[in-house]
Amino acid sequence: MNDKNFRISGRNTIIHKNRKVDLLVVNGAHPLVIVSHLGIDLYKGVIPQKRAEAKKAYQELIDVSKPEVFGEEKILVFVQALDNKEYKLDYSKIGTGSFIKVHQVNYI
Repeated sequence: MNDKNFRISGRNTIIHKNRKVDLLVVNGAHPLVIVSHLGIDLYKGVIPQKRAEAKKAYQELIDVSKPEVFGEEKILVFVQALDNKEYKLDYSKIGTGSFIKVHQVNYI
C-alpha cells in the first residue's frame, strides 16, 4: 500500500501524491481521465494492460470500483491534483463542459 502514488480521502476523493507519475482514473465503462502534475483531462492514449506497462510509462491505473479504492462506480469523484486545484468529475455530465470542472482552487 505504501507504493501508491495516490491517497483516498472520504467516500469519493482521490489525492495525487507523486509529481513524476500520472494517474489514470477508471470508473466502469466511462471515459478514462488522466491526472498529471499539470492538471486533469480526458485520456486518449493506450490503456496499459499490466501494472508493469503502466509503471514504464510513469502511470498508475486507479479503478474506483475496486474494494481498495471506493468499492463501487461513482457519479461524482473529486481529485486533488498537484496544480493546487481540486477537480470535480461529474460522470452524469459526460460529453459536456461540466464533466470536468475546477471545484476548489488552492486547496492546500
